[in-house]
Amino acid sequence: MPESAGHPLKKLYDEFGNELSPQLDDDVKNYLIDIDGTITDDVPNEEPERMGTCNPYPDALEILNKWFDEGHIITFFTSRTEDHREITEYWLRKHGFKYHGLLMGKPRGGNYHWIDNHMVRATKFNGKFTDLVKRTKEIEVFKR
Repeated sequence: MPESAGHPLKKLYDEFGNELSPQLDDDVKNYLIDIDGTITDDVPNEEPERMGTCNPYPDALEILNKWFDEGHIITFFTSRTEDHREITEYWLRKHGFKYHGLLMGKPRGGNYHWIDNHMVRATKFNGKFTDLVKRTKEIEVFKR
């Protein structure tokens, strides 16, 4: 059985028996988390000297490590470039963040609209990490 960050993936098949992309169990969340402005101060790529000295938001460190310990997958997805990987990994280790992966090169500028064949849930960070709660919101979907 394939794995994602050590988690087994369920095999899926279409109505014709063709294998589809495998999927995590429903109780495991696959978190993609931004760094700048989300778990620490908003440090632009143009000021990399600040990347190693900023402090994490304490609530972010606490909640993300809790989610990791609960068995969820934590992957940081940042607009920092590959040139910033070493300082970013150093900073995450220095402050004790537990995580499975680090993806560099997220497009800059915000206004993200993620289209995927898997369920995608988006949560806008508004200044404090807490446990997540369910709310109903209007979303954009494809016409049928």
